[in-house]
Amino acid sequence: MRPVSGRRRGLARLPLTRPGTRDVLQRHQMLRVRGRGVAWLAPLVLLVAIVVIDFNTTGEFRIISWIVLVPGIAAAICGVGVTAAFAVVSLAAYFVVDGAWPHQYRIGLSDFVLVGIGGLLATLACTVRVRGERRMLHMRDIAETVRRTVLRELPPGWGGLDHAAVYLAADTEARVGGDFYDIQPGLHGTRVLLGDVQGKGLGAVEAAAALLGTFREAAYHEPDLATVAERLEIRMRRHGIHRTALGREDGDRFATAVLLGFPAGERDVVEAVVFGHEPALAVGPSGVRPLPPGDGLPLGLGELAHDLMPRVHRVRLDADTTLLLTTDGVTEARDGEGCFYPLGEEVARAVADDPRVAEPRRLVALVRDGTLRHCGGRLADDTTVFAVRRREGPPGPESAGKGRLQS
Repeated sequence: MRPVSGRRRGLARLPLTRPGTRDVLQRHQMLRVRGRGVAWLAPLVLLVAIVVIDFNTTGEFRIISWIVLVPGIAAAICGVGVTAAFAVVSLAAYFVVDGAWPHQYRIGLSDFVLVGIGGLLATLACTVRVRGERRMLHMRDIAETVRRTVLRELPPGWGGLDHAAVYLAADTEARVGGDFYDIQPGLHGTRVLLGDVQGKGLGAVEAAAALLGTFREAAYHEPDLATVAERLEIRMRRHGIHRTALGREDGDRFATAVLLGFPAGERDVVEAVVFGHEPALAVGPSGVRPLPPGDGLPLGLGELAHDLMPRVHRVRLDADTTLLLTTDGVTEARDGEGCFYPLGEEVARAVADDPRVAEPRRLVALVRDGTLRHCGGRLADDTTVFAVRRREGPPGPESAGKGRLQS
C-alpha cells in the first residue's frame, strides 16, 4: 500500500471471501517460476519419495498405500487436469510397485480401490476449488469496476492541483465503501469533495456514487460554491426518498463531507463548506492549522436546520500550503488502550522536523503509516487520506479542455 499522486489505485486489503482472493493470488504467484507454473512439482516429489521408500523397506512395512495422498496434494494446488493425471499415475504406480513385491508381501486389491477412490474424490474436490477461485476472481473484477466507477482515476495536476490519496476499505468483501473523494475542474475554478456516507455495504456505495455524480456536474457548471453545496444536499435527500420508496431501511442515510473551492484567478484563496465533517488541515512549512469548522449539518439532514445551506468560508493560503482531508477512519483510529490517533500533533511534529513532509505525497504517506501503526493495522472504518495543493507553473491540460467547452 502506498500513496498515489495523479493516479488513484485500490489500496484496500484484497481478500474478498474465504479463503480470500489475496490468498488465491499469492498462492498462484508463489507456485510460478519465470512465469511458468511449478505446482505439479510438489505432488510429483511426494509420489517419487513414496515409491523409493517403499522399494527400500522391508516387506512388513509397506507405505505404497500412502500414494493416495498424491492426488490430494495436487487437488489443493494444481488444476483439475493435473490432479486427474496424478490420480491416474498414482493408480498405475501402485499397481506396478505392489506387483513387484513377492506375493506374500503384496497389499492387494483393497488399497488399490482406496487409491482409486481417493484420486476420484481429489479430482472432484479440485473441481470445486477451481470454480470457487474463479468465482472469487470474478467478484474481484466486479468490485474493481465499482471502485473505478465511484473513485475515478485522476490525472497528474488535475484541475491545477497536486494531489495524493490513499483509500483503505474496512469492508474487505466489497473493496470499496462509503468514503468518497474527487477533484472537478470547471468553468469557475476547481472544486474538491471528500465525504463519508453513514453506514457500510453496498447501500453506502450507492449513496457515495449518487453524490459524486451530482458533484461532478454541479462543480463544473455552477459559479458559486454555495450552489454546489445546495445541489449536494438536495441530491442526498432525493436519494433517501428513492430508497424509502423502494422499501429499503436505509432511506434516512446521511453523509458528512468537506467541499472546497479554488476560485479561478485567486491563487491565494480557498473556499470551504463543511457538512458535519472534520475540517481540512492546512499544512505548510509554517505549521499546521485547521480551516474553519463550519456550521453545516451532514448531507441529507439539512432540513433540520433553519438555513438550508451552511456558510461558505473564504480562507487565504500560502502557495506552499497543502490541504489535508481525512475521514473518521483516521481521526477515530484507536490503539490498544482506546486512545484516538493524534493526527494534528503527529503532522505538526513531522513538518517541524522536515518541511518537505507538507508535499501531498509525503503527507499522505505519513498519515497512512501513522494510522495503521496506531491501530495495529485493524481498521474499524473506511479510511481515506486525501491531500491537495495548488500546482505551480502553467495550467494543466484540463484548462485547455475547459476553454474549448466554453467557446
